[in-house]
Amino acid sequence: MTTSSASIGFNYNPLDRRSEKRDDHTFIERLRDDPAARFLIFDVDVPLLRRGNGHDAWFLASEATAFGHPVQSVFLGQERDGSGRFALGFTLDLEQEGQSQGMVLDRIDLRSIALQGLVDPGVLGILGQAKSMLDWHRRHGFCANCGSASRASAAGWHRVCDACGARHFPRVDPVVIMLAIDGERCLLGRQRQFAQGMYSALAGFVEPGETAEDAVRREVFEEARVTCTQVVYYASQPWPFPSSLMIGCFAQANVTEIVVDTAELEDARWFSRLEVAAMLAGTHPSGLSTPKPFAIAHHLLQAYVARGASVLGS
Repeated sequence: MTTSSASIGFNYNPLDRRSEKRDDHTFIERLRDDPAARFLIFDVDVPLLRRGNGHDAWFLASEATAFGHPVQSVFLGQERDGSGRFALGFTLDLEQEGQSQGMVLDRIDLRSIALQGLVDPGVLGILGQAKSMLDWHRRHGFCANCGSASRASAAGWHRVCDACGARHFPRVDPVVIMLAIDGERCLLGRQRQFAQGMYSALAGFVEPGETAEDAVRREVFEEARVTCTQVVYYASQPWPFPSSLMIGCFAQANVTEIVVDTAELEDARWFSRLEVAAMLAGTHPSGLSTPKPFAIAHHLLQAYVARGASVLGS
């Protein structure tokens, strides 16, 4: 992992995923039955954290059993000491489950966990992996080929349709997120659902038959009518809402007059490098702000403030 990637939220995941062992039922069950095994507990798509001296996302097997039979189960990988890590998905009544076992639990959505820094970066990355996988199982209970019910296999990493034999694999949706640059200024936009005063890099899904570079150019043009030439990759970020891969890029703006697509954005405009520095520092005179450090957009802006147009490699 590059230095630029390592500090981005959800990017650090220390587990050895052991993908070659997912079909080895004996191996997986040995890890699951090991007293050193640990489990993440999700209520639908929201993690449960045990409150004590801080927050702990990991549960013992005996503690996980108290929640009943999971709706979904996924083998996440092995820690450096060889112990197994698993994610379990439930639909819980927390007034009856968990609390009665003497555990004080907080049900906290993953975005808030990241924003508040409630767990270590490695645990945050594993939580992101778990949320994406459990959400995929929840959304893909039926075969896309014939419509019959499918079942989980390969330690939670495939779904199989016994009716037609189709095998289904977890999907990841590629999204480009880009900072268009015109010398000492960059293009930022805001959507209506953003926090008041927050501006961010533009973003959009990569379409079938399209390169990431072409997606960058298309999205900037569609949303702001700004044309771009050179596109430079910076870093990527798993984004488990529900399961995207954010591909962070810089782009050299060519035609710079802005026409905002109001169906996509509430506003878009050019910001000077000094203005972005003030937004990152929380000292902007108009109270404007940027995404928080767990988001890749924050790191794109930090790199631009530090290096200017040289981020384009010139």
